[in-house]
Amino acid sequence: MRLVTREEILDYVTYEEQRVATREKVMKIKDTMRIRLGEYLTFLFENHDTIQYQIQEMVRIERIVKEKDIQHEIETYNEILGNPGDLGCTLLIEIDDPAERDVKLREWMGLPEKLYLLLASGEKVYARFDPKQVGDDRLSSVQYMQFEVKGRQPVAIGVEHAKMTLETPLTDQQQAALAEAL
Repeated sequence: MRLVTREEILDYVTYEEQRVATREKVMKIKDTMRIRLGEYLTFLFENHDTIQYQIQEMVRIERIVKEKDIQHEIETYNEILGNPGDLGCTLLIEIDDPAERDVKLREWMGLPEKLYLLLASGEKVYARFDPKQVGDDRLSSVQYMQFEVKGRQPVAIGVEHAKMTLETPLTDQQQAALAEAL
């Protein structure tokens, strides 16, 4: 896993010229690194290319030109990747109905620490997340987390929460994409 460096970030005008090709490449990567768990949970695992894309998009959208602001974006997004050998991801809790979403996000307090990657050895590696993403009485529907797999290959993803217990095996393609991200 390689962090994004300042030298890799283009000014927003230059990036705009190559954005279509960059977006197409990154969307293909994201397709293999998007993992659904049950009806409501989508994990978007990140790698160098997806994080670089996110930073470029922020620079473009917000027209960021100040060096300190660009560096802030780099540091913020690199945090998602975690430490070498970790797998970083964004968890989207996708519930269309606002009333149902509010109920579920309250019921699922404690969910982030119950998410895991299952390794080939049978060991479960639980998510590390930022507790600031959790309110006093409900979750945020977007969570950033890392799994400290220490370079080891996961074979499944799951959750062991009182209100939701699920596990799904990773496809060969997903395993290969996560192995490359490591």
